[in-house]
Parts: sequence; C-alpha cells; structure tokens
Amino acid sequence: MTAQAIVIIGATGDLAQRMLYPSLYFLDSEGLLPPEFRIIGGARSNLTDDDFIARVEASVHDRAEGYFNPQVWERYRRRLGYCVVDAEHPATFHNLATVLGGAREVIFYLSTSPNLYDAISGNLREAELAKADSRVIVEKPIGRDLQSCIEINDALARTFAEREIFRIDHYLGKETVQNLIALRFANTLFEPLWNKVSVEHVQITVGETVGVEGRWGYYNEYGALRDMVQNHVLQLLCLVAMEPPASLDPDSVRNEKVKVLRSLRPIVGRDVEKKTVRGQYRAGVADGASVAGYLDETGGGASDTETFVAVQVNVDNWRWAGVPFYLRTGKRLPSKSSQIVIQFRDVPHSIFAGDDMMANRLTIRLQPEEEIALTLMNKTPSLDGMELRPVALNLSLTDAFRVEAPRRRIAYERLLLEAIKNNQTLFVRRDEAEAAWTWIDAIEAGWSHYGVKPSPYAAGSWGPSGAFALTERNGHSWYE
Repeated sequence: MTAQAIVIIGATGDLAQRMLYPSLYFLDSEGLLPPEFRIIGGARSNLTDDDFIARVEASVHDRAEGYFNPQVWERYRRRLGYCVVDAEHPATFHNLATVLGGAREVIFYLSTSPNLYDAISGNLREAELAKADSRVIVEKPIGRDLQSCIEINDALARTFAEREIFRIDHYLGKETVQNLIALRFANTLFEPLWNKVSVEHVQITVGETVGVEGRWGYYNEYGALRDMVQNHVLQLLCLVAMEPPASLDPDSVRNEKVKVLRSLRPIVGRDVEKKTVRGQYRAGVADGASVAGYLDETGGGASDTETFVAVQVNVDNWRWAGVPFYLRTGKRLPSKSSQIVIQFRDVPHSIFAGDDMMANRLTIRLQPEEEIALTLMNKTPSLDGMELRPVALNLSLTDAFRVEAPRRRIAYERLLLEAIKNNQTLFVRRDEAEAAWTWIDAIEAGWSHYGVKPSPYAAGSWGPSGAFALTERNGHSWYE
C-alpha cells in the first residue's frame, strides 16, 4: 500500500537538506508522489512553516540547478509542513500527531544519530503514531559493532515489526547497482560463466578524493572498515556473489544476500596481517591541491583510525571456492571512483603467436560515470598476420538512456519511492546487518589483538604499499 506522508525527524540536518528534500522534489517532478502525499519536517529548532519551506526551497534549488521548475515547486511546497519534535520531550510528539491528522501509512525517517532511535521510536509509540500501517527508515551503519547493532535493532523492534523497518543503504539505489542485478539475471550470457570455473578473481573499489571534512568526530569513531566496508562494500559483494533469487520479492533477494555474508570466511588469527591492510592518509596532493593529513585535521592529536582498508575475502561455497575477492576503500585517493571488476581466466590454450593475449574482463563502474565495459580480444585491421589487441565494448548508461534520464539521479530517489510503495527489496534486513557485523568484528578484534596499526600513505595515492602486496602475492594487480 502507498504511504500518505513522510515525517523527516532531523529535518534541519545535512542529510535531509542535501539528499532527502531534493530527492522527494524530483519524485514529485516525475509524477511519482501520490497526489495527497505530505512531507513533514520535525526537529528541535523553533521554526515556522514558512521558515522551514524557505530552507527546503534553498536546498532543492541548489541541488536541482538547471532542473528547477517553478510550477513543480509550487505543487511541492504545498506538501510541506513543520513541527517541533524533540526526542527528550515526549509531548512534542503529540503535537506531531495533530499535524498529521488522520494520515494513513506514515513513514518516519530517522535522520538523526542512532543513539536517539530508542527514544524517538518510544515516543512515537506512546503518542500512538506507530501504527500497524506505519513504517520507519533508519540509516546504515546500524551501530558500530554487533552488540550495538543488536541493541539498536531491539530498540526499533519494541515499536516496529521487522516488515515495517527499512534500513537504508544509499548504494543500493544507484542505477548501476540495480543494473548489476539485471546484467546477471536477465542475460543468459554471463550466468554460466559467473563462477570459480571461469572467474579468476573479483575486485571492488570505492575510492574518494575527499578527506573526512566536517565529519571528523563521527569518522574517528568508526573508521573506513565500519563506515564503508561493513556498509556499502559488503552490499556490492553480496550482489556480485549471491545465487539467483527465486524472484525479486524482498525476502527472496535478501535471503540470498544473507547466505553470502554467512559464507564469508572469517579473517582471524594472524590472517588479519596477511589478508587486511589498514592505512591513514598523510599530507599530499588531491584534486590538484595540497591537502593536510588526517592527524592534522584532528588538531594534531594522535589517532589510530584507518582511512583506507584493503581486504582479501574468500566466499566459501560451491560457486566461489578458491576465488579471491579484493575489496578496497579509502579517502584522499587519486580519483572518486566506484567499480566492480570481474576478471575472467585466461584461455586454456592460445593458438596465437606472441604474448599479447589478455583475459576477458568485465568492469562495472558506478561513479563518476555509470557504465559497463567488457574487454575482449580482437584482431587488428591488417592483411598481414593475426595481430590481436584488447578492445572494450562499452555501455554508457548516460549515452544509452539520454532521453529518459537527462540528469544524474540521486540514489535516495529510488529508495524513497520504494519505501513509499512499501517494497523492502532494496533495504537491509536485520539478520543481514547482524551477519555483516559478525564478520567485521572478527577483523577489528584481530587488529586489536595483534596491534595492527594503520600504515601511512600520501594523500593522492592509492593507499599504502601493503595494499599492492595483498594482490601481488596471488599474482594479481589492482585495476585503477
């Protein structure tokens, strides 16, 4: 059933301003919001409706740029309202009930710190706002380890049933991530090859050129392993490695993802020194400008927080046994790029002279451009001899669908739309979140036990030297 309203608690925060209001505006511009759908902001700030609407307009105008339509805005602004909501003052939630009136199937988006989830969900329950047809959206990562994840999930479960909890990971809303599902399961070409027989190894890279910027307090508590690997990178791994689901219904897809997480070989004991790499950026050059190191951004204090992680992962099941998956993510890297590389095996026997043969490679780029490239060997045009060279077959989603998609979509658009339609397929289930933390916690425990500290790397480089040794000891190399 379709929701009639969304309440964004934490309405004046950065996520709401940069992502949520613009995403809902674009959904409205494409006629995807129900006619009577309302958008209510809730925060501690004492704002009037007009103050709130002015803030939203500035956010939408800044993000929409050339796609801002005054007529759409007039329709959108009529959906907006504001209510003072404070987790420490339960009475404010009764005011929210008055603002919502008789709206059915209300979505509560908790755009706040996770340590407020328990109080907020309890206040929603006490104000009789958490009804059988309501639902709640919370941001990943859920907690910072398995124990805190369980505590947060338990807090949410006291108010909402699992079918009403939508744990959001914005990577799952990216067009190319969605296209990975289509690529695998809508084409007969790849599925017979998508296994240990044909695939030599897999690489997943999520690189950022920025530093921690204004998020130092949060980032220093979490680090790259908890913030990115547990969160986005493992989601990409699941989509690459999972078995074909029986259908696209929420439980079929999420069941297969959980199976992958439970098949991950734990990295324990001395393996944390051989199969993981921690790094922390120092001063260097990023995006053509000199930048400070991570420790300089702390004000000169000491910190063992990693800003770079590389991991060799093994998926212990029949499909992937023996195939290494290399994961890496970091800040202050040379380029902002997210990509998945499926490296196929060499041909078993080459009938061609020379050493120019290159194994086929499938590259799925999520950013900066969304595209899929398949590298094949091809004969060069000539009358003399059989000279081969690799040629990439490219599918650029920007070029292929220019008419239908004239702008770069925000990943939250798709996820908000699916939440409005009450479809949990692209959201993370409780057992999935807890299985991911179980695997991550073993690495964290190993780092602590064996004193594995972050190795320095210059800003603007691809991480510490250990990241290259991680792949090279198996005869592989990272693809930049």
